[in-house]
Order: sequence, then structure tokens, then C-alpha cells
Amino acid sequence: MNCIVIVCDTLRYDHCGPYHHGRPLNQVVSKEQPDWVVPTPNMDRLASRGTVFDQAWCGSTPCMPARRDIYIGRHEFLERGWGPLEDDDLDLPRQISGAPNVSLTWQLSQGRPVSYLVTDHFHLWEQGAGNYHMGYSGFEFVRGHEADAWKTDPVPFPCPDDIHHKAERHFRNVHLTRRSESDQFCAQVFTKAAEWLEANKNHSNFYLHIDCFDPHEPWDPPEELVKLFDPRGYDVEKWSSMVPYDKWDRHYTPEELLHVQARYAAQVVLTDKWLGKLLDKMDELRLWDDTMIIFTSDHGTYNGDHGRIGKLQTHQHDACGHIPFIIAHPQYGHGERRSQLVQLVDIYPTVLSAVGRPCPPDRHGVDLLPVLQDAEAKTREYAVCGMFGKSVTITDGDWILHQSPVDSNKPLNWYGHSTARFIPYDLGPYRDGKRETDCESWPEPTWLSFKKADPGERINLAGDMPEKLEEMQQALRRKLEELKAPEEQAIRLGLS
Repeated sequence: MNCIVIVCDTLRYDHCGPYHHGRPLNQVVSKEQPDWVVPTPNMDRLASRGTVFDQAWCGSTPCMPARRDIYIGRHEFLERGWGPLEDDDLDLPRQISGAPNVSLTWQLSQGRPVSYLVTDHFHLWEQGAGNYHMGYSGFEFVRGHEADAWKTDPVPFPCPDDIHHKAERHFRNVHLTRRSESDQFCAQVFTKAAEWLEANKNHSNFYLHIDCFDPHEPWDPPEELVKLFDPRGYDVEKWSSMVPYDKWDRHYTPEELLHVQARYAAQVVLTDKWLGKLLDKMDELRLWDDTMIIFTSDHGTYNGDHGRIGKLQTHQHDACGHIPFIIAHPQYGHGERRSQLVQLVDIYPTVLSAVGRPCPPDRHGVDLLPVLQDAEAKTREYAVCGMFGKSVTITDGDWILHQSPVDSNKPLNWYGHSTARFIPYDLGPYRDGKRETDCESWPEPTWLSFKKADPGERINLAGDMPEKLEEMQQALRRKLEELKAPEEQAIRLGLS
């Protein structure tokens, strides 16, 4: 069976039709969202052919840690933060296609499926990550998004952000290359992926990985889409395509926040529109009969929830940790939903199972093909997620605990030879496979919520329900043992 994985960066599940079911945003999970309905007909179209997972949770955050979860099937945040693949990582494309430094003809002669990456996610090749593309049989980068250092032409160009911010690169690139909507980055990604399908449809058991940076900021969608949510379009007193990762009222008036929310919603609509280009090609080539699609995101983002805007800064509450996850299989689960807990680490064994390759041992993920066949099949009792050195989240789908570190947030070690470049950590020298690490956690208390009554996690019950708090803390301790996490994680979280 062929397999396509689509990862859209920073996609909130409550903005996706298969989850909001046509309801206004403020009636889905968070009352702090506007009363807009965000149309995503192509996500709906994909869901009608597949299985929608209602309890999908990210894992490691933010962007590149989530991708390492996908690429190696293990939770990175328990051992390391943002960085490249390690030398001994058994990354997914190599498990499919074998050694990348040989000819494609040789790979195919050995019965290895072809693997291919189409992406505009510049973090995949920038310093501090930089090697996630190297295991594929082939890859294609769409240049120019966010801080991609591409164009240098000394020309004047409009830039809504601080000219000294990295987003300056984005708007220089856009000014010099964007002439129509088809030049939008998500449009290019899905168009090139569709073209690859046309040219490579006769490969057996191929793996296509589509990593689309939208709807991650910069949020600069076409004005006609912005006007679906804010009639002013870009005719506002001021706007910035980037957002501060902070409490929103420190930076915006309520009217300015509404414009930010409108541009995000418009970016989701744009991404969905061009996702349709790929689905059209699937229809045209009749690939649904032998191709499985997994559609998901690395994480969400705060967009007014908990009084915040952007990612990071606090616990992985629902707006960030709860993600869309849809699998369209040729045979199983069409138009169905599942309530089992699933995570990004599950993509690894599921893809290998689909393309007929063995899965290495010691993975944290679960093969989801049995869950598509049997609505009662088990996955896991608890899902965990977090950011390296910060709080750790555990949920059974009903209750959710965000456990903050205690005292000095020590001991903490960074496992692996890589260093922290993109997100700074105070790392010591590399000894015995690790580096001693010093970092501060979020200045937030341990948080417990009952999601059935409080899906947006507005009420912290940690102080009112000590017995339930203890139960969830012990569940987290056992889960860390099950995952064979470094034992200092339980110590720094006060669980030992």
C-alpha cells in the first residue's frame, strides 16, 4: 500500500471542519474564540473517506521536536530539545527506502519503496536541525517561507513587521516571487506534491511526506480570505504578520486581537483550499484504492485562549496539545470516528506497517491499522506531551494534568551529541552520551482539569482535588517508567 503523510504546521483542530462540524469557533472548545465558522471543505472531504481521531495529542513541542517524534517514533522531549536527527536515529525514510547514498535503481532492485519529501518548512534544513531530508530517495524544497534566507535583492518592499525581525526575509522573498495565489507557499507545496504523484504513480508502496508550514505564521493570506472574517481586510491601522508569544493584552486591543484571529482563520482556509489540489489528483489517478493518507499537525497555538497568543510560554493546554488527526485508508473506517488516544509517534509504526517494512524495537508509537479495522482495539491508557525542560502533560482523555517541575528544575540532562542552537539552553560539555542542562521552566503552577466539563481547561482543580491529583501524578510516574524516560525526569517533576 502507498502512504502519504501530510503535516500542516500550527493547525488548531477546532478550526477544522471534521472537528467543529459547522459550529462557530466559540462553541467548539474555547469561548475566547470568535463566533465565526471556518469552512474547510477539503478536510471534510478527506474525513468522509477516512477515520477521524477525536483524542489526538502532539507529543514533543514545538515544530522540530514534533517532527523528530514522527521521524523516529519516540518522544523527544523526555531526552532532548530542538535539534537535528542524531547519527544513530532510525529515521522513518531510511527504514522505508534504505541507504540514501545509493542509486534509486539499486533501492528499487532491493525491493525498497521510494520515499519523497515535499516541503516549504525551512527549519528542516537550517542550522540547528538541518538533516531531516537526507534519508529520502528524493526531496523538493519550496523556498521563501518565514525566515528562509533566500532572496537578497536590494529593493524596497512592504514589510508589516519590524524590519530587523527575521520575518523581513519572508516579505522580501514574497515581494520578489509572489504574483498570484498559486505562488502562496501552501499552494506551491500541494501543487508540487500533486505533480510528484502524477509522475510517480506507478511506484509500488511509495511514501510521500508533505510538510506544509502553513498555517504557521507569518499570517499574510490573500485579503479576500481575511475579509471572510474581518470585513476591513488589511485596511487596519496597524498589523504584524508575526505574533508575540505572550499574554495578548500586553500587545493588542480587543479589536487588534480580532484581526489577528481573522488572519489565522484565513490562513487555515487557504491551506484547506490547496489541500484540495492534492485530493483532486488522488481522484484523477484513482489512488484511493491503494493509498493511505494520514493528515495531522505538529501542535496548535494560543489565539486568545487563556489570555494568550502564540505558542510556548505555558502548559500544553488543549489549544496547543490537542491536534487534528485523520487517516483515510483504502478499506477501513470510512466516515468513522475513534476515541482512542493517539499521538504523533504513532505515525512511524503505522507507515511502516502500511508500506510493508518492519518496525524497529523500542518505539513509543502504536500501529494504528488495527484501530482502523476494529473500533474497540486498544492504543494506550495515557498520552503524554511537553517541551524539553518544561512541564509535562498527561491525559486519559477525560482528565488532564500539567505537572510543573519543582524546586530548581534539576537534575536535567540533554541526551545526544547535538547542541541547542535554535532554542537556547545552557548545555554543559558532552560526556557519557549526555550534557548537563540548566534551564527555567514555565512560571506556571501544576494544573489539573476535567475535560468533559471544561474542555478549554479554564479551571485548575489541582488544589481542590488532592486525591485525583495524586492519582494522575502516579499515572505520570508509571508512564515515564513505561517509556524508559531518564529517571531524573521523575525527580525534577517531584514524582520520585
